[in-house]
Amino acid sequence: MVTISLLCDTCSKNMEVPILKGSARISSRLNFVCPQLFPSSGFWPVEPANGIDLEKNKSTSFQACESVAAANLLKFRLRPYAQLGLDRASIPSLFSYEEIVDELISEIPEIKEVPEQISKFWQSSVDQKNALAPAGKHMLMVEEPWISKDSCLPDILDEQGNLAKFQDDSSLRESVWRKRPKGNSETPCCVENATREDMEITFLGTGSSQPSKYRNVSSIYINLFARGGMLLDCGEGTLGQLKRRFGVSGADEAVKNLRCIWISHIHADHHTGLARVLALRSKLLNGVPHKPLLVIGPKQLLRFLNAYSTLEDLDMQFLDCRQTLKPSVEELLGDNATESATTQLENTMFAPGSRMENYNKKPSSPKDTTALANLKEVLHESGLEILYSVPVVHCAQAFGVVLRAKEKVSSAGKAIPGWKVVYSGDTRPCPALVDASRDATVLIHEATFEDSMKDEAIARNHSTTKEAIAVGTSAGAYRIILTHFSQRYPKIPVFDEEDMHKTCIAFDLMSVNLADLPVLPKVLPHLKLLFKDEMVVEESDEVLEAVV
Repeated sequence: MVTISLLCDTCSKNMEVPILKGSARISSRLNFVCPQLFPSSGFWPVEPANGIDLEKNKSTSFQACESVAAANLLKFRLRPYAQLGLDRASIPSLFSYEEIVDELISEIPEIKEVPEQISKFWQSSVDQKNALAPAGKHMLMVEEPWISKDSCLPDILDEQGNLAKFQDDSSLRESVWRKRPKGNSETPCCVENATREDMEITFLGTGSSQPSKYRNVSSIYINLFARGGMLLDCGEGTLGQLKRRFGVSGADEAVKNLRCIWISHIHADHHTGLARVLALRSKLLNGVPHKPLLVIGPKQLLRFLNAYSTLEDLDMQFLDCRQTLKPSVEELLGDNATESATTQLENTMFAPGSRMENYNKKPSSPKDTTALANLKEVLHESGLEILYSVPVVHCAQAFGVVLRAKEKVSSAGKAIPGWKVVYSGDTRPCPALVDASRDATVLIHEATFEDSMKDEAIARNHSTTKEAIAVGTSAGAYRIILTHFSQRYPKIPVFDEEDMHKTCIAFDLMSVNLADLPVLPKVLPHLKLLFKDEMVVEESDEVLEAVV
């Protein structure tokens, strides 16, 4: 009798083999073009995984019977009997990073020079930083460079959060003049003095509605390095994306060191990966003294988490987003804030300015003083001055979020303001988000639809590319990163390059370090070469229907 065993536990190398070949291919191509923003995937092994030499292990340990090393998608058929046995047809073929790069160069020969051209941006940034004298304090009244008669952004937000058209050029100019430092693109102090250990943003999912071959659904990892990390939204597949980006052990460390998970709203593409992350953290920290992980989200999310916790220990502490509005958090941190203002905001189920604002109002949960105290501790441990939620126009209890780091002191004793990151969640352009984004270091804004689909964006309470850029520009954000693209743009969305002077497109597994922000917009034109024949791809009827 011959016994056939499928050895799974010893095949750790299978965790290092990308199953999603299309995704792995695009990640590798992006890494070749710009390794600064697209680090090497955690799935490309440098040495045998976990030090295991599988062939040696196989020859010494399983000589008594026929042994078959399991492989990803290996099948054993029991029925029909005529097909009894192993089926290797679905096993992904092995391919190396070098093979993918060779394939890319053969398809687009001119791209061979792009990595060197992009690397010069970083070198030029370093040289310029070393050569610049300390910035002066003189302030001049200057017109925003994007405002002109022939501007590609002729719209600004009105009081209802829509983009208002102006009848003449003079009224447009008058409405957007602002007092800013000479040179509107001047690098903020927090960026000029940044180290690579301050903060890094990794996009784990940049698509909407449902995962596609190239874009997972919404999730952003804020890496604070020695101070831990945070997740902003946690869509389906977030844990898998962490493993693809950082490797299995690196993802485990990231999950263990999470300080907080913040969820923007209840739609599934923003939270269905949450339970798996929480369950893994509970397992990894089992037996280790620790506190439950703080989860901030809309009240409806708690019902889902409570139901799932009957299956697995999630080891979390929940805080309603409406208890983290700016007045509430300032009050918690000891700043002056009136209770009346807090109550007025917390009782509003919909964002101010939305067409649903006055139709349905419900009180938020009773204040959880323990969770609020935990938030205060999380902010201290993470080096953050404040974290607060902002009501936005999308669905009931939909929010954006603002993170602002504490100021630090330079070696010369000068106080350097902390960085400010704003994430929109899903939303129409709205005044509350514009106000929250004032002078943001980075605004991460959804841009679900291209500019020609504005009617669709209005109907679905989403934003177009141009609208998202207009929000960031009118708020004076230093850099704007667009995300949450419709899956009708599987690789790169449609955009007007004239709009992109301080804007970048997010891709899955892209990591943006605080120190790299000055060169970020310069990279995009070179990435277009990578996708020159793939700006829009026809979708199947099923995918299109799901997106709409």
